[in-house]
Amino acid sequence: MVDGLEHSYRSERGERVPALAGVSLRAAAGELLAVVGPSGCGKTTLLELLCALQRPERGRIHCPPAVLMPQRDLLLPWLDALDNAALALRIGGHSRARARTRAQALFGELGLEGFERARPRELSGGMRQRVAFARTLLSGKQLLCLDEPFGALDAITRSEMQRWLAGTLAREPRTVVFVTHDVEEAVLLADRLVVLSERPARVLDELEVTLPRPRRAADGELIALRARALQALSGVHA
Repeated sequence: MVDGLEHSYRSERGERVPALAGVSLRAAAGELLAVVGPSGCGKTTLLELLCALQRPERGRIHCPPAVLMPQRDLLLPWLDALDNAALALRIGGHSRARARTRAQALFGELGLEGFERARPRELSGGMRQRVAFARTLLSGKQLLCLDEPFGALDAITRSEMQRWLAGTLAREPRTVVFVTHDVEEAVLLADRLVVLSERPARVLDELEVTLPRPRRAADGELIALRARALQALSGVHA
């Protein structure tokens, strides 16, 4: 997927700031790859590169067309929930009626049935994120890049959304790169977990998560994986 990726950006003072330093990643088809690392280490930059929103300075990217779901849902306040979910289809040239019909088919699966006509301000945070995820799925891209999609939610809603996402991906398999600052969330959801260093980001560790789903945070093996990831984040390998 990514080989020797290097990238930097310009600060407000015009200085070159290295963001990624030789990052290499792999994600198999249908796999959920979680990426964790300190705030500001370049995780969002990595997703933007995968989605071709930026071009890398060095390195190679081998991946199918990807779509980015940012942390903020970015729903349009003047559209109802169904039209927001159907937006990617409308941009792709589908008529409003056809786009709404295809989006409607997802609403039952995503727990949104009955809220098709609701405006974003009338939806809870978790429901807004589900609408945003429906929009992401309907883009038709096989690689989904999710940038801390649950980071702004309260703990209870976040836990519910984690279970919901795992169930949805079981029904609608896609390859996913999931960025999070929460190590526990990563080991609960991921097939593999990559730990990045502080900026400029490099890979500190890579963990395979083979526990069956659904997973419990109190599982001993999961606790051990979480501890190893935290040790990697502190620069000390287990």
